[in-house]
This record gives sequence, C-alpha cells and structure tokens, in this order.
Amino acid sequence: MKIGLIVVLVLFVSAFGAHFLLSDPGYVVIKFRGYLIEMSVPVLALLTAALFATIWLIRKIVIAPRRIGEAAGRFRSARSGQKMTRGMIEVAEGNFARGERMLARAASTSDSPLFNYLQAARAAHLQGRNERRDDWLKLAYQEVPEATNAVLLTQAEFQLDQGQHEQALATLRRLDENSKDHGHALALMGRLYFHLQDWVALRELLPRVKKHAQLKPETLAAWSNRVHREQLDNAADGDAITLVWKAIPKTQKTDIAVLESYYTGLIRVGLDQRAEKELASALKSNWRGPLVRLFGLVNSSDSSKQLKRAEGWLSNHSEDPDLLLTAARLCLRNELWGKARSYLETVISLRPNPEVYQEYGALLNQLGEADAAADAYRDGLGLLAGNNLPALEHQLNE
Repeated sequence: MKIGLIVVLVLFVSAFGAHFLLSDPGYVVIKFRGYLIEMSVPVLALLTAALFATIWLIRKIVIAPRRIGEAAGRFRSARSGQKMTRGMIEVAEGNFARGERMLARAASTSDSPLFNYLQAARAAHLQGRNERRDDWLKLAYQEVPEATNAVLLTQAEFQLDQGQHEQALATLRRLDENSKDHGHALALMGRLYFHLQDWVALRELLPRVKKHAQLKPETLAAWSNRVHREQLDNAADGDAITLVWKAIPKTQKTDIAVLESYYTGLIRVGLDQRAEKELASALKSNWRGPLVRLFGLVNSSDSSKQLKRAEGWLSNHSEDPDLLLTAARLCLRNELWGKARSYLETVISLRPNPEVYQEYGALLNQLGEADAAADAYRDGLGLLAGNNLPALEHQLNE
C-alpha cells in the first residue's frame, strides 16, 4: 500500500514537471575556474539522477562481500542449529553416540559452541565415557573461559551422578574459590556433606546456604536439625548441652529427633533430675511416644515417685505401648517383678518389637525361666530380621 502511494506520487510529480519543462525546458549555466558549461534543465536532471545511481551502485559493490559473508554466516548458523537440534533429539531418544557426534560437528560451525560442548559432554557421560566427557568440558572452557562456573557445575553434577563424591567435592570447592557464595554450588555442596555425613562441614556451610542458596524450607530444616542432633550427641558435659540447646531456633526445638538427642544427652552426662523434670513438663503439653520411652530411662533419685507418675498417666493412656514399656522398666528398677512382667506381656500383645522382647527375656532369666527367656530372645531376633514369628505360646497360657 505504501509503495503504491509513493509510485503514484512520483508519477504525478513527473507528469507535472514534464508539462512545464516541455513548454519551457529552461537554461542552466555553470561557470567554474574558467570553464563554462551550458545545458537545459532536463539534461541537468538526467545527469543528477545518473550521478546518484552511480553512487548507489558503487556502494552496493563495496558492501557486497560483507553482505555475502553475513548471509553465509546466517546459513552456517542455521545449519549448525539444525544439527544441534537433531543431536539433542538423538540423545533424548537414547542414541547417545550418534547424538554426541552431531553435537560435536555442530559446535565447529556454531557462533556459541558452549552449549554444544556441554551437551556433547552429557552424551559422553551417559555412555560412561568419562575421559571423552572431560575432553568436551575442557573444550567448553577453552572456547568460553567466562563460562567457568557453568562448566564446573556441569562437571560436579556428572561426578555426583556417578557417585564420585570426593571428586565432586573437589570440583565444588574449586568453584567456591572462583565464585564465592554461588547459590547452586552451595546447595550441591550441602547435599554432598549431608550424604557424606560430614556434620562439622555442613554446620560451617549452613549460614552461607541459608543466605545465598534457594532450597526448600523443609530441606534446610532437616539439615539444621541433623547438625543440632550431632552437636547434642557429642556434647561433653551439661554446659555444652545447654549452650547448644540455647543456640537452636525455637521452631526447631519441637522436632522429635532433636528433642530425643537433647534428653538423651542430659541422661548421658548425668543430669537425670533435669531430664525427668523437663520430660514431664513436655509430656504434659504434648504427649509423644519417643519422649515417654525416654522417661523410663531416666535414673531418678526417687524411682518409686517416678513410677507413681508414670502409672498416673496410665489412667488416660492405658493402651499406650510406649507408656507400658516405661512403666515396666520403672517396675524393674523398683524390683516389682510381677508387675513388670504384666506390663511387658501387655506391650507384646499390643505392639511386639525387639526392644520389648529383650527386656522380657532379661526378666524371665532373672526369674529362672531360662527356656521361656530363650524363646523371648528368639522371637525378638525374628522381628529384628523381619521374620514375624508366632507369638510365644507360654504368653497365652499364663
């Protein structure tokens, strides 16, 4: 539409100009340095048009090689992109060797070969060709040195995929030296430390992970809880346990595994009275089986009072296996053998497990019932091995 309007306008102007020029062609005189040039206006117009046409043609001839080069480059890029696409399709369909070859060929003509080399490295990795994989990664680094982080991250992920944990850790540490506080690298390093159970290193890394890495809150909470548990489990005395406990965020102090480590630590270092008091308070506000079992392991200065408290809880939790086991243990400590036996047999009928059978077998041995004790130990071992053997006949007959 626009071109048509221009053509009509040119024709109109030309016709209008021709009308006046034919009636009076005009007269042009140019005098320059002693030279005199005379011509009509139409001749001047034609010469001017010819001059502009010549300039336009010369310009086109001058820039033609560059335009041809650009066109050839676009053609090569298009071909390279097609090869890369086909190579990725081959890899996705499981033809790793063919895909690797196509990606490598496309890299030689690509304007940005980094992606080709990284994908070729992936194809080699999927074939288990580690040396060739590393060669492609090296080429990627050489072609685009500023992509060091991308190359190192890719290498670390390949190493993790093959279970090469020490090599992956070395790669991630190198990346950490090159680019401090790289979020994805910190996340991978944290996962690796967690897998290797290097709790000291994970504890040192956690503040940086929380600040720079993008991880799910539940993952961060799991890592933090595990670090806190390790600190509590290795605390040398009550002061160390108290120091660790105070440093734990309030939201994480309700985690049952952390609580178990805390109370177990108090019992381990001899702070039984503190453990008993805090356990009773915790159970009053939130009844939880693991804490109930720990209450039965506390060495109270008044074991009869401790038993009385546990049996008081039975009024509201009469069929709680954890409480019944705790009551049985406290009865054993108070040498109430018959009551302990009754509690243990009730637990076995409700929820048999190796721990209960061990306590039961020890009690039967003490009572001189060696054969029954052996059966109890056997049944406990059967559960431990995953063999759910029938309940003891003597339990049903007593």
